[in-house]
Amino acid sequence: MGNFNPMFVTFAVYLITVLLIGIAAYYATHNFGDYILGGRRLGGFVTGMSAGASDMSGWLLMGLPGAVYAAGLCEIWIAIGLTIGAYLNWLFVAGRLRTHTEYNNNALTLPEYFAHRFGEYEKALKVISAAIILFFFTIYCSSGIVAGARLFENLFGLTYTQAMWLGAGATIAYTFIGGFLAVSWTDTIQASLMFFALILTPIMVIVGVGGFNEASAAIQLAVEQNSIKYNSLLTGTSLIGIISAAAWGLGYFGQPHILARFMAAENIAAIIKSTPF
Repeated sequence: MGNFNPMFVTFAVYLITVLLIGIAAYYATHNFGDYILGGRRLGGFVTGMSAGASDMSGWLLMGLPGAVYAAGLCEIWIAIGLTIGAYLNWLFVAGRLRTHTEYNNNALTLPEYFAHRFGEYEKALKVISAAIILFFFTIYCSSGIVAGARLFENLFGLTYTQAMWLGAGATIAYTFIGGFLAVSWTDTIQASLMFFALILTPIMVIVGVGGFNEASAAIQLAVEQNSIKYNSLLTGTSLIGIISAAAWGLGYFGQPHILARFMAAENIAAIIKSTPF
C-alpha cells in the first residue's frame, strides 16, 4: 500500500478507457466513410466538444499559461484572437462546409472537396492541398505529442523519450483501431476533463494559498521579483505585437482537424447546436 500512487492509477484508467473507446468505434465502423468521417453522423454535443478539444488541448493548458508566465499578461492577446477566429469560423464556415462537402460528391476530405468543386485543376488541387496539410499538420501534431510527453515526464518521472512513446502510442492505437469516431469520442471526453480542469484549477490555487487576497499578493510578489506584468494587457507589447498575437485566430479557417468536425456533423441542426457562441 505504501507504493500506491493514485495518479498512476488515474492515468492507467484513462489510457485503458481510450483504447476501449477505439474498440467500440471499430464495431461502429462499417465502411470507408465511417472510418474517415464517422459516417457524417456526429451529434451536436460530440461535434462541438471534439472540435474544441482537438483545437485547444496542448496550447490552452500548457502553451498559453507558459507564455503568460514567461512574458506577462500581454500574451493573452493570443487567446483573444483565437476566440474571435473560432467564432467567425463557426459562423461563416461550419454550416457551409458541411453542406458543400456533401453536395460535391460526398467529399470525405478537404483535398477531395476542392477537387470536386474546382474540377478544372482537380489533380493539382488534390496534390497541393494534401501536401500543405501533410507538411504543416505534421508540425502541429508533433507539438501535441511534445506537450503530452512533457506532462508524462513530469508526472511520472519518465525520460522524455519514454513519455513521448507512451502518449503517442496510445493515440496512434485508438486512432488506428477506431478511426474518426474513436478520435471524436475520445476528444469529447478530453474536452469534458479540460472544461472542469479550467474551472477547478484557479479555485484550487486560491484555496491552496489561503484565499483571494493571498493569491493577489502572490501575483504582486511575482511581478516585483520578475519585472513581468501579470496584471496588464498592454505592458510589454506594442501595437504590432498585439496584432501579431491576435492574428493566430486567422488559422482557424484552414485547420483540417477543425474543419473535419464540421464535415462530420449529422446535419446543419447539429452544427447550430454545437456552436459554442
